[in-house]
Amino acid sequence: MSMHKALTIAGSDTSGGAGIQADLKTFQERDVYGMTVLTTIVTMDPANNWHHGVHPVALPTIEAQLQTVLGGIGVDALKTGMLGSVEIIELVTHTIKKQGLSRIVIDPVMVCKGNDEALHPETTVALRELLVPVADVVTPNLFEAAQLADRAPIKTLDDMKDAAQTIHASGAKYVLIKGGAKLDHPTAIDLLYDGKSFELYESEKIATTYTHGAGCTYSAAITAELAKGSDVKQAISTAKAFIMSAIQHGFPINSFVGPTMHSAYRKYQ
Repeated sequence: MSMHKALTIAGSDTSGGAGIQADLKTFQERDVYGMTVLTTIVTMDPANNWHHGVHPVALPTIEAQLQTVLGGIGVDALKTGMLGSVEIIELVTHTIKKQGLSRIVIDPVMVCKGNDEALHPETTVALRELLVPVADVVTPNLFEAAQLADRAPIKTLDDMKDAAQTIHASGAKYVLIKGGAKLDHPTAIDLLYDGKSFELYESEKIATTYTHGAGCTYSAAITAELAKGSDVKQAISTAKAFIMSAIQHGFPINSFVGPTMHSAYRKYQ
């Protein structure tokens, strides 16, 4: 039996809850064969309040990984996560165009959870000008959406709509802004914009701090569904149910952090 295949081009979360680890777990849960191109290694210091260290992978090594997967295997869909530098963004964009790849999900990771400043502000411009235009779906959270739209922080649904229109104008086919529980709104909402109309994905807010890797998991679930042939709206609907179940059953791994449970949708639905 031939399985559908998905690629994640992202960073490694050594603690296992986010990045390529979350992506691969999600691909497996959604019955898709997952492959990786590793861009960075993120470590955490337990002696310093779980402080994050970001260790880039050399560009030639990234190129060799891309050749392994795209030259030797092929993919049905791919997603990006933490890329880490303008040079990596340029390489990934060039590869997508050269290979004529489709079903592209861009998760514009700019910070490690717990931080409130972009790791490398110069990459925001590269994401906006290079990667967003080749995206089938771009999946920013509120902070990332404000950065991509080059606007003030997003605080309302109207702000989300304004940012989505600006990001769409950069070239993405679909813009999915993840409001989650942070927006001042009765429910957890995500906003999808296709250039013509807005669509809301709503769910109840879940009182938990165990959300490490939620954004990676959500975008990976969308990627997996696209790899299997779902259209964008179907993929997002399934991914939304998947991530809400994962968050609802999140759990602590130490005194600093708790990830989502990637098996929850299978176990508890």
